[in-house]
Amino acid sequence: MITSTRRVSPDKPEVRIAFTLDEPSELNDAENFLRTFPDLEQQFQPVLPCQSLKESVQVYNDHCKMAKEFHEVKNEIALLEDRKKELIAQLVEDEKASVEIARLEEEFRVLSEENRTLVTVHNQRLETLRVLSQKRQGSS
Repeated sequence: MITSTRRVSPDKPEVRIAFTLDEPSELNDAENFLRTFPDLEQQFQPVLPCQSLKESVQVYNDHCKMAKEFHEVKNEIALLEDRKKELIAQLVEDEKASVEIARLEEEFRVLSEENRTLVTVHNQRLETLRVLSQKRQGSS
């Protein structure tokens, strides 16, 4: 028999709880119920139920189910946070590429304008050379 005596508060009398585990199967049942959830703080860990009370077992099972769901949600959040980091890194790379593209487009625009100017000057020089060549041929 296991006996425990506790005083709930100084102004209340002691409460004595006694119980026995007559059959070894009751010990096994208690061990089967023992589930730990490492993601939960100690104060939120499910407390073993009083197996003689269906409500206690149901509350324990519900608590374990919620703890499992909490674990799954926590893992999903971690996966989503990792994916968020990947997407942010990809966005940074895309922004760098966009900046590089804008720089190259501007460089292309400047070089194209310079090319047009050089082609115009070249054509003017060719025309001047043609005129001078005609004058030489005409004076000789």
